[in-house]
Amino acid sequence: MIVYGLSTCDSCKKALKSLERAGVAHRFQDIRATPLTPQEIDQIVTEFGDRAINKQSTTYRGFSDFLRESEPEAQISAQPTAMKRPVFRSDKGWFIGWDDTIEAAVTT
Repeated sequence: MIVYGLSTCDSCKKALKSLERAGVAHRFQDIRATPLTPQEIDQIVTEFGDRAINKQSTTYRGFSDFLRESEPEAQISAQPTAMKRPVFRSDKGWFIGWDDTIEAAVTT
């Protein structure tokens, strides 16, 4: 399993602790330290569409009108921290965000 996120993100921290407690093998990719490739961005946007963008974030709210009107791929390429986090890629499929439903799906 690959977990895409930020090391400073509270949701990512909770998710990683839960995965560790459950003994789930995973690799965390901090998207600031190791930026997403164009292929990874394309896969995430193909899977989640507009949901891949956290429109409640201060990063998104700070976008120019032009960037706000752009496609999600362009938004993530320009400012990866606008991506909703965490994103999970596993043999079970793709998941985005962190709540009880996602936790159950990725830790069992």
